[in-house]
Amino acid sequence: MAVRAHSGNLASLPSNLVIQARKNIRKIVAPIAALIVVLALWQLGSSVFQDTLPGPIQVVEETWELIINPFLSDGNDKGLGWQTLASLQRVAIGYSLAAVVGILAGVLIGAIPLLYDAFDPMFQILRTVPPLAWLPIALAIFKNSGPAGLFIIFVTAIWPILYNTAVGVQQMPQDYKNVAKVLRLSNQEYFFKILLPSIVPYMFTGLKLGIGLAWLAIVAAEMLRGDTGIGFFIWNSYNSGSLSEVILALVYIGIVGFLLDKMIGLLAKLVSSDK
Repeated sequence: MAVRAHSGNLASLPSNLVIQARKNIRKIVAPIAALIVVLALWQLGSSVFQDTLPGPIQVVEETWELIINPFLSDGNDKGLGWQTLASLQRVAIGYSLAAVVGILAGVLIGAIPLLYDAFDPMFQILRTVPPLAWLPIALAIFKNSGPAGLFIIFVTAIWPILYNTAVGVQQMPQDYKNVAKVLRLSNQEYFFKILLPSIVPYMFTGLKLGIGLAWLAIVAAEMLRGDTGIGFFIWNSYNSGSLSEVILALVYIGIVGFLLDKMIGLLAKLVSSDK
């Protein structure tokens, strides 16, 4: 019987490999096919709106220098790569502040039911405020577009981080707290061995939402007030009448946003695997 079972597993191995290979091929071919269809429809649409909407071929032709030399600078005219790095630098500062403050405040508010009940309605209201609605307040406070942009990133990203962290603390099983009491863990041991591992999924859900909102916020803020950054590049290209550069910048924004989301997701997996 053991020999027959072993033979059966060997016989089924090739078919399993074929199925997995087909799935892998589909994951590669399907997105490429979808991209080709979208580009074809875009090219067809540009022929209808040829005076206003450039097609993919025209975009590549007009922005080829920016594509192959994204870090090329000509005086004050910086390449799209430099503009993207300037935006990422602002996001890194504002988002890091939001992550630190949001996690610490979320743990505190989630651990104290009275604070959670008091601040929960405020969270629900403020998290729905669009990023650009904070711009006048930020400019009035800081009188400068640089700090104002960091403030917008901070105040936009902090709400999902804070709220999800607080919910994670609230949802922690009572058994975990009982174990901490039985073992007589210190506050530091309780935080790192009991509390933090239990809220990691909630915390990283907030961090993923926060990084997406932070990236959206800085691009929007730079379009209105700024002298560098990808948002500024878009607005400047539009005023110069170069929609091809605007479209190329949109591709950059989408790719960078996708990579930022995946980076936080990968970090979440690494942290979860270590717990």
